[in-house]
Amino acid sequence: MAAHEKRRAAAPPADSGLESEAEFLLRAGVTAMVREALLKVLEARPEEPVSFLADYFERLVLGGPGAAGEAAAELPGPPQRLARALWYVRLAHHSHRTAFDSNAGAAYEVLGAGGRRRKAGVDGRLYSELLRRICQHGGAPAEASASLLGRIRCRDHEAVPFDVFRYGVLSCFVLLEFAGKADALFGVLDDGSGAADGRVCQAVLRALEEALGAGHVPLPGRYLEAGSKLGPDGLALAMDRALQERKLRTSMSRDEFLKKATALFVAKVKPVE
Repeated sequence: MAAHEKRRAAAPPADSGLESEAEFLLRAGVTAMVREALLKVLEARPEEPVSFLADYFERLVLGGPGAAGEAAAELPGPPQRLARALWYVRLAHHSHRTAFDSNAGAAYEVLGAGGRRRKAGVDGRLYSELLRRICQHGGAPAEASASLLGRIRCRDHEAVPFDVFRYGVLSCFVLLEFAGKADALFGVLDDGSGAADGRVCQAVLRALEEALGAGHVPLPGRYLEAGSKLGPDGLALAMDRALQERKLRTSMSRDEFLKKATALFVAKVKPVE
């Protein structure tokens, strides 16, 4: 008798067999939820789609702002807005221009959300703090980051238009990538001791400066393109000339090389007026 009652309790409702899998997913809202998630992936074009989806659904379950299409104005305060904006701008690489611009626009809207005590719009304080956080989690020397921020920051109470906001965010990400490329370049010059021939390093830095060219370019990403044109032949020629010079052999550390290389990039970034 007990076994019979157990089977009856475990049995599905009588009308459940009439509902197909598709109908169940539609009724439960899963279809719309997954469709929205896929649209978010296509819109953001993240470099790691699976991690993006995991984060999206986690925010959805926890009721996080933005994940379920909530208005950006409902974000409670600057720390939460900054965290959300930082999440947006990191979704796609800056070379994916459409996705990067879309994510930058979403971050701008999040930071500029108004509230009971503040007007809508991005001010210089939030803008500068977002740039600082971007640089903080990269491999660029602290001096280079501080110098760059000094060139592209705005006054705390100054209204920041979107084109300035995008330019500042892009400049920070390009600095981080430029620093990564400079670090890889030093790895080629390193003799295994953690240092490299100072004459060769100086020659490479001069060649890099020539590749970057003179004046300012409005698109920071162009400097990555210029640096990539410094091919193996040009490097080999510069290194060979340096070794033939009759100068006292010196050494240069990785940190010193990175500081000098990133300083070349920062000097080319057009200041925000």
